[in-house]
Amino acid sequence: MDFRTEFKPLTIQPEQIEGRSFEMITEEIGEHSYSAEQYPIVQRIIHASADFELGKSVLFHPDAIQAGIRAIRSGKKVVADVQMIQSGANKARIEKYGGEIKVYISDPDVVQEAKRLNTTRAIISMRKAIKETDGGIYAIGNAPTALLELIRLIKEGEAKPDLVIGLPVGFVSAAESKEELAKLDIPFITNIGRKGGSTVTVAALNAISILADRV
Repeated sequence: MDFRTEFKPLTIQPEQIEGRSFEMITEEIGEHSYSAEQYPIVQRIIHASADFELGKSVLFHPDAIQAGIRAIRSGKKVVADVQMIQSGANKARIEKYGGEIKVYISDPDVVQEAKRLNTTRAIISMRKAIKETDGGIYAIGNAPTALLELIRLIKEGEAKPDLVIGLPVGFVSAAESKEELAKLDIPFITNIGRKGGSTVTVAALNAISILADRV
């Protein structure tokens, strides 16, 4: 047998691959309780992670999607906990309405203050963010400590985000931080358990921005 036959890659356009992927997700997900408004977010999370268990663990506040759409169309900032979210998000759809994606975790003043207080940069970055952001969307996919600090600031009335996308991954405080977020009476998108991450947070944010651009 001759294994030297030239390999011929399939010539499929990216949009065709994505479309077929979404069809496969719909075929495989089976019964679920998500509304027609919520399902596109779940679908993109599964598409980004190839994880149906994660997709089925997503929780929505009833006002989450509409609040996110309004925030984007009003030109509100998106605050991300790490640069990976800033890099992966579709900035054009955010900037189209006057918004921007901000990440504070590597700012010199944040680094310096975290060292001074012997705490995490993620915590200090949230403290800085609320001073520079009027409402907005907080997209947290990496640091449970950032989400816990944001929750504290919300409870104390110092932060009033339009939407919190809280999907951090990890073994320490990740599940607990999301449980606390789900108890708040503010618009949120989160999930149950340890799974999550920047990739799925980007997927949720991009899904919201797509819906905002279609309104």
